[in-house]
Amino acid sequence: MSRILIVDDDQSILNALVRLLRVAPCSGGGRNYSLVVTTCTTPAEALEYVKHEPYELILCDYRMPGMDGVQLLKAIKEIQPDAARLILSGYADLNALILAINEVGIDRFIGKPWNDYELVAAIGQALANRDLMLENRQLANLVRMEMGDVDPETVEAQRLETQEPGITKVNWGPDGSVLIDPDLLEELKQG
Repeated sequence: MSRILIVDDDQSILNALVRLLRVAPCSGGGRNYSLVVTTCTTPAEALEYVKHEPYELILCDYRMPGMDGVQLLKAIKEIQPDAARLILSGYADLNALILAINEVGIDRFIGKPWNDYELVAAIGQALANRDLMLENRQLANLVRMEMGDVDPETVEAQRLETQEPGITKVNWGPDGSVLIDPDLLEELKQG
């Protein structure tokens, strides 16, 4: 199952994308992908999601109130650098496209209205490219470990961080104690 997050301030766009991805087969690189789709209507909500759940792909609108798609994907890249990133936009802004490619490393810029087949194919291709990148990284790490160039604990920490963003980050107190994130503590109390 490939988890994808779609961010758009227009709920009808989100509904249409969810309907499409529910019925259209998604494949790329000779692999078929079953998609688990999460949607949100604000960049702030999206940032909260990516802090707590790993996603293989983020698809977001370019123009949204408060934060544009490039700014959002840049912030998400800091949290989940291995997630594939696509921008969906009804505006042909060349400067935004250049910024998205250069600063965020988007996989694709898709225009609105989109062609269903092209959108699903772009998602499949982005997921396949991500899988290939992760596989290459794993093989490179194995070679580096065999040569003694990298510590096995470092490789394992990177792997865990890819699967569960934030799991390797620890907040230490001045006395060496572990500090618990107050937001996480509140979630645990409510959950």
